[in-house]
Amino acid sequence: MNWKFWKKKDTNQVKKKKSTLREWGDAIIFAVIAATLIRTLFIEAYVIPSGSMENSLLIGDYLFVSKVNYGARMPITPVSFPFMHHTTPFGTKAYWDGVKLPYYRLPGLSDIKKQDIVVFNAPIEADSPYFRPVDKRENLIKRCQGTPGDTLSVVNGQVYINGKAAANPANGKEAYFIDTNGEEFNPAILNELKIEITESSPTRYKALMSKASAATLKTYSNVKSVTPAISARGFDDPLNPVYPVKYPRYKITPKFPHFTWNVDNYGPVIIPKKGWTVKLDSLTFPVYGRAIEIYENNKVEVKGSDIFIDGKKADTYTFKMNYYFMMGDNRHNSEDSRFWGFVPEDHVVGKALFTWMSIDSTATFFNKIRWNRLFRGIH
Repeated sequence: MNWKFWKKKDTNQVKKKKSTLREWGDAIIFAVIAATLIRTLFIEAYVIPSGSMENSLLIGDYLFVSKVNYGARMPITPVSFPFMHHTTPFGTKAYWDGVKLPYYRLPGLSDIKKQDIVVFNAPIEADSPYFRPVDKRENLIKRCQGTPGDTLSVVNGQVYINGKAAANPANGKEAYFIDTNGEEFNPAILNELKIEITESSPTRYKALMSKASAATLKTYSNVKSVTPAISARGFDDPLNPVYPVKYPRYKITPKFPHFTWNVDNYGPVIIPKKGWTVKLDSLTFPVYGRAIEIYENNKVEVKGSDIFIDGKKADTYTFKMNYYFMMGDNRHNSEDSRFWGFVPEDHVVGKALFTWMSIDSTATFFNKIRWNRLFRGIH
């Protein structure tokens, strides 16, 4: 490889043969540059680390994520170690945040649509103890439930968009109560039906499973009933607070407004849209204050009952970015927008396309590969 390509070649000069070390060095540098460009602009591999998307995606699924569909995001923190995200194997930062570039995204094939499975950076890592730059925050994967401008609510576990019931994930999991006659379940049956027991007593279990598994379980002789475990409407959960109660910083009254929301009964909220102006008051400021300050980089202060944005008194705010509402398909085992709010567009990494490998770490050696999930499209 000629690293001095700008210089005019001397045709009379005898070409020196490269040393083996030089050839290997050129090959490695070329491979690193090519791989970095492919990962940045086109496609990147990820692995599913948690069960928040079961059974749509499983722990141990390896998948490809397209950067082209929504448009590739240009690096915001360009100085970093190749092929490392935010931390080196030695526990130190894998990037230098002394240089930060403005957010810019190349044109994509489409906008994010409802029901798309999206990879994005974790919004909560803008906070302590991380304080990571946007593109160095941990990657998460969820299903998009609401897009900019939508009014979203969850009523008894059912998502509603603009007043209409949204499609439920075909293979998603929900929480159920299982009442039995006291006879224990065969572990093989629980494994086959992909049922995860979270609480148990001699005759009652609480478990995560799909609707299909719940229907099958009802047919077993030792099962008396299988009923959805839905949090009651109109009551918050102090042990499992949702957004915005989880982030009570944004208030203009002595007491934080009493949002009686929980994981199964949430909202309604309007998802911010670029150019949309919201009136700021005691009810809206707690919902949108975090986006205004943290994601849109404004200085927000409250003096008495007045809100100041960048030193100016404000009773309205116009958003600079689009936002999304993301939820896991394993509805009762997912940390998502119900807990940390909206996902800004500059956090979006790409669209999940297909699984190319799937490994079950709990299986025996010869059964570790889930052959039926190889090169399987993601929906």
